[in-house]
Amino acid sequence: MNKTFFAAAIFLIAALCTPFAAQAQFAKGEDAIKYRQSALQLMGSHFGRMQPVMKGQIPYDKAAIAANIAILNEVSKLPWAAFGAGTEGGDAKDDIWLDPEGFKKAQDKLTISLKALTAASDAGNFDNLRVAYGEVGASCKACHKAFRKDN
Repeated sequence: MNKTFFAAAIFLIAALCTPFAAQAQFAKGEDAIKYRQSALQLMGSHFGRMQPVMKGQIPYDKAAIAANIAILNEVSKLPWAAFGAGTEGGDAKDDIWLDPEGFKKAQDKLTISLKALTAASDAGNFDNLRVAYGEVGASCKACHKAFRKDN
């Protein structure tokens, strides 16, 4: 097990086991930025691990795909609390705070697309899985385009 995976696992366990109020959890705005960037990086890592399977570059392993999707479903709940008032900065555009309804819709789109990905994985139909994977990717790309700098 490499050090990055171990650190990410510890981060995830600590985040899931620590109850907190959304705004009171970060002493400084920089803490929130680091937290959300870490969560989003972890999401990207687990989403990216599935890409070679979706492209047909490596064989489909239903259990491995399901494991990555399970992690995505949990980690995808984490970054949003770190976008409160006073946490502006990082790679986030000001539009997040100027258009909170639009940002919430982007979050909801991700959640809906992850539910479809989970259902496709559970059903074991690779063609449906690939379509659902593409929908998750599209929701990520749309959010990045609207709300992330340098995209």
